[in-house]
Amino acid sequence: MLSAVSALTESPAWPQQARPLKQAAADVADIGLHLNLTHRFAGSAMAEMTPRSLAATIARAYTDALDRGALRATIARQLDRFEDGFGAPPDYVDGHQHVHQLPVVRRLLLDELTRRYPRARLWLRITRPPPGEHALKARIVYLLGGAALVRAAKRADVGVNAAFAGVYAFDLDGQAWTQALRAWVAQLPNGGLLVCHPARALVPGDAIAAARLREFKALQSGALESALAAAGARLARISKIAL
Repeated sequence: MLSAVSALTESPAWPQQARPLKQAAADVADIGLHLNLTHRFAGSAMAEMTPRSLAATIARAYTDALDRGALRATIARQLDRFEDGFGAPPDYVDGHQHVHQLPVVRRLLLDELTRRYPRARLWLRITRPPPGEHALKARIVYLLGGAALVRAAKRADVGVNAAFAGVYAFDLDGQAWTQALRAWVAQLPNGGLLVCHPARALVPGDAIAAARLREFKALQSGALESALAAAGARLARISKIAL
């Protein structure tokens, strides 16, 4: 049960997996670009700018040390790769490790989106925690540019999700994550978004591989359906309800 899937077009697997993803999603899920500035894929090069750690990227964004020309070029190229592989523009854009909300990045991203898709019903994923969310990590993520992104999207007349839940330190076991899932679903307002990171198997080198597997197993158990039923909620595409 997914209503949105974000794609890293920097991945060497993207060209082969894009069309099957489109067929699987059909009209049941939004497919978006997961803008990448921090992850280096083996066998793939980011031609315009060198991927840096999240901490270094945040520091460079807040000290105005990002190369604007290189950043514009990598945003455009990742959108080009999405369109070439998927055969259509993305339904939305977000960022790997939330880089899309950082200073400079958010402005150049919105400039490119509004130039490229002036009449599209495209939305941006924001990180505003839902009412009642007090987790430190969720608050920190939002403080790193979330409120500014909301304001910038509004000025550009670009839609956004109402709130963002599911942020945690990837340290919960399956039972604890299932309990947290119930609370996240109950907190979310209409048009809210719940993030998850499931995977069927462990992937060597993935820092959150174990958490991905735990989430997948919990979702396979029917935990999400149970949480939705308890909250009187249902899944829907953000593009159908938030724009």
